[in-house]
Amino acid sequence: MPLSSTPRRYTRTAMAFHWAMAVGLIGAIAVGWNASEMPMSVARLKLINWHKWFGITLLLFFVLRLLWRATHRPPAPPPMPAWQARAAGAVHGLLYFLMAAVPLIGWAYSNAAGFPVVWFGVLPLPDWVGPNKELAELLKGAHALAAWSLAALILAHVGAALKHQFIDRDRLLARMWPGKD
Repeated sequence: MPLSSTPRRYTRTAMAFHWAMAVGLIGAIAVGWNASEMPMSVARLKLINWHKWFGITLLLFFVLRLLWRATHRPPAPPPMPAWQARAAGAVHGLLYFLMAAVPLIGWAYSNAAGFPVVWFGVLPLPDWVGPNKELAELLKGAHALAAWSLAALILAHVGAALKHQFIDRDRLLARMWPGKD
């Protein structure tokens, strides 16, 4: 049950989580994409580790963001057609699902491929599954599909926000934009 009444804007904490996640997701996708295009080398292995670190950090931020969201009511959206409200709800639901699923699948893929996940090279995380070549191949494909789906939803989310800002001019973006309203 949310603790506060409906505000006009998101809290500063919610904004910080949103924009940190946005930058982190773009970084994780870019690093993962670049690593997947490189031949096997020390540089590629370094990028893969950075990609894993991004993923685990974003998973932690996601959990903290969910906890914050569970106790803080979001601002009411501006009036819009019912289909847009349903589409926004579906996109947000899928974004939340994939923000958890992508790093979890990646973590399991790494384990199945026989590689531990060691957060920032310091904290070894538990293995979810043992080495299993067939499972690793399945999880590799699932991780890629989920990551590209997340990227597509991020683009849809950004496009919708820009549409509301510049076409509808309903100030929807101002609810999440840092600074004064």
